[in-house]
Amino acid sequence: MRTNTLFKVAALSGLLFLAGCASKVAQPDQYSGFLKDYSGLQETKSASGLPTLRWIDPSYDEKKYDSIVWNNVTYYPVPKPTTQVGQRTLDDILAYVNTTMKTAIGKRKPIVATPGPRSLIFRGAITGVSSQKEGLQFYEVVPVALVIAGTQMASGHRTMDTHLYFEGELIDAQTGKPVIKVVRKGEGKELNNQNSPMTLATLKKVVDDMAADATMFDVNQTAKK
Repeated sequence: MRTNTLFKVAALSGLLFLAGCASKVAQPDQYSGFLKDYSGLQETKSASGLPTLRWIDPSYDEKKYDSIVWNNVTYYPVPKPTTQVGQRTLDDILAYVNTTMKTAIGKRKPIVATPGPRSLIFRGAITGVSSQKEGLQFYEVVPVALVIAGTQMASGHRTMDTHLYFEGELIDAQTGKPVIKVVRKGEGKELNNQNSPMTLATLKKVVDDMAADATMFDVNQTAKK
């Protein structure tokens, strides 16, 4: 009887823990340090209705800018491949993020190589978490958060939830100060088990959603929310 009670308590504790980890946005302990300042970030909805963390300078006026300087998205920090997330997958994901996001941002304003007085500077990174959570099986990409978190099913089958974390900002080229900061957590396709390899297709929709939101973003509509 006591064993059964302990099992129920343990199961309930596990469910509560998983619920706490199921946040749709990145938590402060998952910030990578890529952005110099995370203060002011607020949970909101992206243009397509997806949850995200964002900060916008109250004085930001998009009409003041006529170009964007693009800096390639990087991994922060540099990841180490694993048997589940190989180097080719890491390379494919990064290349796709850069191609897709650069195209999306280029639809907003012309991309230039040299900043001018009316330029914004874009910088972004696929970022990570640094600790292993008890109760979840993490396969970290040192500690880049192409994190695969395992959920143990009653049958003993372990399915894998996948996430991609992204941090980015737009900086006023003249003042050197950020005007927009974003921290985003996207959920990819579920993998069958811990032996299933991750590919670009696993996280492709996460990247596509980010690009679509970058294209549709409207600061005026955001301010009204």
